Amino acid sequence: MDQWSVIVDLTVLLGAALVLGALCERYRQSAIVGYLIAGMLLGPNALQWISKSSEVELLAELGVALLLFTIGLEFSWRRLRDMGLVALGGGSVQILATAAVGAACAAALGLPGRTALVVGPILALSSTACVLRVLEARGELESLHGVQSLGILLLQDIAVIPCVLLATILAQDDGSAGSVALSLGKALALAAMAALALYVVFTFVVPKVLRIGSVHASRELSVITAIVSGLGAVVLAHKAGLSPGFGAFIAGMLLAESPFAAQVRADVSALRTLFVTVFFSSIGALGDPSWMLANWQIILPTVVALILGKSIIAWGALRLFGVGAVCALATGICLSQIGEFSFIMIEIARGTLISHDVFLLLVSSTLFTMLLTPYLVAVAPNVSGYLLRSRGKGMAVPGGPAHAASQGQVLVVGFGPAGRVVAEQVREGGCHVDILELNPHEVASARRLGFMAFLGDGRHEDILLHAGVRNARAVVVTVPAPAIAIDIVRLVRIVAPDAVIVARSRYNRYYSELDDAGAHVVHDEETHVGIRMSTSVLEMLCAVETPDEANPQELLENETE
Repeated sequence: MDQWSVIVDLTVLLGAALVLGALCERYRQSAIVGYLIAGMLLGPNALQWISKSSEVELLAELGVALLLFTIGLEFSWRRLRDMGLVALGGGSVQILATAAVGAACAAALGLPGRTALVVGPILALSSTACVLRVLEARGELESLHGVQSLGILLLQDIAVIPCVLLATILAQDDGSAGSVALSLGKALALAAMAALALYVVFTFVVPKVLRIGSVHASRELSVITAIVSGLGAVVLAHKAGLSPGFGAFIAGMLLAESPFAAQVRADVSALRTLFVTVFFSSIGALGDPSWMLANWQIILPTVVALILGKSIIAWGALRLFGVGAVCALATGICLSQIGEFSFIMIEIARGTLISHDVFLLLVSSTLFTMLLTPYLVAVAPNVSGYLLRSRGKGMAVPGGPAHAASQGQVLVVGFGPAGRVVAEQVREGGCHVDILELNPHEVASARRLGFMAFLGDGRHEDILLHAGVRNARAVVVTVPAPAIAIDIVRLVRIVAPDAVIVARSRYNRYYSELDDAGAHVVHDEETHVGIRMSTSVLEMLCAVETPDEANPQELLENETE
């Protein structure tokens, strides 16, 4: 029966997360708050309905990795280079300054020197999963403060490696400078080899596999390929001693250079949702509600000091590298919580460097800052603008990843013969045209003709958003399969309610269904064929009649009589 314990824990966790997440959404709160509360209530320190097994913790870590894998699919090396200097410089200053201030405060409060050295890095890290999840849900991942937050969070994920090594060495009595240097050298060598392996696999191998006709034609095989790609990157990073999340992000970013990125992202989205929900619930299970209630006088000022201190330090770090004051402060507010990877260091130092009460204080502070993160991210632009008396300055949201490259006026879904004619004639009429097509050969053909083309299935919301459907003034659905066309029209009407939808109906009997799905104009092929055929007949008759003869319509009427 023990082997079924993880299934029981998962079922209970997800059930509670569903109920509390739905309640939070009902009252206009983030579902993440519900997930954290669900784990806290059902955890071993409260109702004890879940055993907090290691299997659940593993699934939680996979959730973070898959979240970063899908985020990486929206980025490219060029975009990372564009924000690299600020992320590298500002992120480094933020980590070092926060760790130094945190260690100094811990020492001032009477903690031993080795303990203070561990507490500093614990406080310096922010929650990649929480911040990116909220920014993505709010559509602010491409805002200026969203981009800066992502850059610093990725640098923090890299910094997890030396931070964990530091905690491990300090927890050992025989830790020395030589052992620290040796461990760091081994970690860097393994990281370099892992990065090289990821580059080879996701640049040369995975895109070729996805181009195989039998794989691409089968939805099951393409989904399995996407899952194996993401999980394989996680395993490789873990074996190399890297942060699994960082390895997954690098893999996603490498795969983002291929035309399959959007479809892969859609394929793993359901799995990512499952694991990320488990992650937040399992993190909540670490909390001890009774201890929190008994020690709220300590927790409250600690949380306030963390949010204010981390916000100000991040603001100063970004200002050193030329980031606007409002954007820098908004980024600092977004990064003001303690991160999930801090739990690794907390667990390593527990019982040796960190006492039980300090452990509970760190865990409680982390949970409360995570609970506040959805609200902090939501108010960050307005609060920073208000405090700096320049509300909204530098806070414009450019749009999603695809939007930066293309502000399309017309999106044509399907690039078969009909879609090609529509795209070429609309472009000749002076409109910008983007293409969404499932067949990679047709995508390549569209790009050769100068169109911005995206590969993916239009029945997925993520794919439509990636193709810029929200920026399209009109969406033309030329897909011949009636059921697929109806699904696409219905989804476009939901995600882009202001767009004009023109749809193709291959058979007359599907006209009303496309109209009911939300299409503004439906072109019925059978009716159009009948009109064209009758026109051809009239033109042929007109070509042979004499000047004195009646017009073709009259001739047809006479012959009919």
